[in-house]
Order: sequence, then structure tokens, then C-alpha cells
Amino acid sequence: MADIGKDIERPLGQAVRPPRAARTISAGAVAATLLVLAVIGVSGAIALREKPFRKLEEVAISTPKATTVVEPAAAPVAEPVPKTEAVPKRSGPQIIHMQTDEGDGPPRAAIVIHDPSTIGQNLRIAHIPDRALVETSEAGPLPVRAADGRRPFDVYARPWSGARGARVAIVIGGLAVSQTGTQAAIAKLPAEVTLGFAPQGNSIGRWMQAARQEGHEIVMQVPLEPFDYPNVNPGRNTLTVAATPDENLKNLRWALSRTTNYTGIMNYMGARFSADAAVMGPLMAELGRRGLAYVDDGSSARSLASDLALKDGVPFVAGDTSIDAVRDRGAILKKLDELEATARTKGFAVGIGSAFDLTVDTVSSWVIEAKKRGVEIVPISAVATDPEKS
Repeated sequence: MADIGKDIERPLGQAVRPPRAARTISAGAVAATLLVLAVIGVSGAIALREKPFRKLEEVAISTPKATTVVEPAAAPVAEPVPKTEAVPKRSGPQIIHMQTDEGDGPPRAAIVIHDPSTIGQNLRIAHIPDRALVETSEAGPLPVRAADGRRPFDVYARPWSGARGARVAIVIGGLAVSQTGTQAAIAKLPAEVTLGFAPQGNSIGRWMQAARQEGHEIVMQVPLEPFDYPNVNPGRNTLTVAATPDENLKNLRWALSRTTNYTGIMNYMGARFSADAAVMGPLMAELGRRGLAYVDDGSSARSLASDLALKDGVPFVAGDTSIDAVRDRGAILKKLDELEATARTKGFAVGIGSAFDLTVDTVSSWVIEAKKRGVEIVPISAVATDPEKS
């Protein structure tokens, strides 16, 4: 206590100074403490902020600039989803693009990892034309084989399981003629049903995009001369027997230019035209050069399309029956059941119909039940005979 009293009474200038070493240690400890607190604060802020890869549908990758991109099972398109955008997982194979920057040089090549567990289209880009498959012309964009040999028939085909079994392909034509009917058909019909667009229709580009985004494969219908023409008239720019080859090619290219992203064409009428090799030959040669398929609706037994398609390397498929020649629900269901029986016998069957409200509703309900019975509904390209692959 005496010492304490002396310290209190001692003048400020005579205070006993602590040893120099002790003072130095105290300053270092304070500095270290402040540094630790700063590190903990920054780490906590980083840990608590929202992380972009916490969502289940996206893939977490520690490598810089890693993004998740969903790509279709078909050949790549010209305008892929930008690498900087994280895309939610969809029905197609999952592909991860990783790009790293090291030093001053260019980024290293991407590493692509395929997930073979799923098959399907990337609906976000199915409506985007592959620029390598488009030829610019006075009529408009025309389909063409790419420099690397890819065909519109391959690139724009809707994927399917590839399994053996009963397969039924259904083509519903006449889209773009009625705006309300087209909208209903695209919305109601299952994605496996192929849609045919009439070149005389309106807003075909917009409807093509809607159909492709819903997963449908599409074909373009081309008006060909029937018997008793022009009393029976398929419409504007019909290809005829009396026209010159150049005139017919001009009319064909007009129809082809109406939109993009289709796998082939399908005749609209044309019993007389398709029975004449002199006029069908140039048409098939043009399709072969452009990498398109020919779908014969099966309405004419005189059609030479099958033989000419094989000669020119054109993928070919013929319809087995018209499902709505009689516009009655019971009659349509009977035709669909006949298709199923045919498919169980020979492996596949093809039905052709039109975008009537009754047809659309009947096909939509039948497909649901047919799937339950083990029937696979496939796009038209899945049952085509392809000379380049056979």
C-alpha cells in the first residue's frame, strides 16, 4: 500500500517507465489482432453473400468462367447460348464449358463433358436457324447442305429414343392457314407429332419458332399439280407438268424460302405431277442437293417419288393412311388404331392429317393412350429411309 501511495504522490515527469521490450510486444499483439479481425470480416461477408451456383439446377464449378449450357442431341447450331449465361437444366444432355485465362495469351480451349443419361432437344435454340444451312437468295432464305456436309434433315430432326418397337409417326399439315387453328395445334398436339406448314399461310416464321420451341419437327408442304388442274387448284405457285424446269424450280424455291428449320417437304395434292418422272426428277435432284427429305402423303398409288428419291439420295417416307379423310371422331380413332396395328406388325406406321380442330383434339387424346400401351410416337425423320445412311 505504501508503494501505491508513493506512486500517486510522484510527479508525472518522474513516473517509472516500463521496460522497452514489454511495450514492443504489446503493439505487435494489437496489430495482429486487428489483422485477424479484418480477415474474419471479409471472409464472413464473402461467405454470407448469395452464390450463383447454390441452385440445384445449375452445376457448381470452381474453375473461373465456368458456365452450364444445355445443348441438343442433334448437330450444333450457329447461334449457341452465350457462355456467360447460366442456363437451367432441361431435357437435353448437360454440357459444361470451362474456360480459363492464364497469362497474357488467349483463353484455353473449352473442355466439354457430355451427359449421356438424357436425350432431347434444347428448346431454347431449336427455333434458331443454323447459318451454315442457309443460302441467301432473291426469294428469301433457302435450306442448303453445310460446307461440312451436314443437312437440314439431320440438324433440325427431333431426337427420339432409337429403341425398337411399335413406332407411329403422325404429320398434321395445313398450319399457318388459320391463325387460331395454328395456335391451337401447336399448343395441343404432343411434341412428337410433326407439323406441316402451308407456304400460302401467314406469319410462318413466327409459327415456326413457336412450333420448334414446343419441340415439334416440321416440314414444308409444296403444292403439286393434281389431276383436273386447274379446276382442282392446290394454290399459289403450284408446280405443274406444263411448266419449264426453271419455272418449277422457281416455284419450289419460293415455297422453300417461306421459313427455315424444317427437315424436308411434303406434297400437297400432286397426283399428276408425282407420276411424271420428267418433272419429278428435277424436284428430287434439288432436294438432294439441299439435304432435304421428301414425305409422300400416300394419296397417289402412281407416285414415282420413292424411286426418284433413292436415285438422288433424298431421305424418303410415305404415309400409310389419311387419318381424317372422314371428319368424324370415331372414324379418326379407327384410323389411328389401324396405324398402331400396322406399327406392331412392321415396326412403324405413318399417318397424315390436317389441322382441323377435331383432328387435333382426337390425335392429342389418342397419343396419350397409345403411349400407355407401349407405342412410341416419333417424328417423321425417325422413320424415313435415308440413302446416305443405308
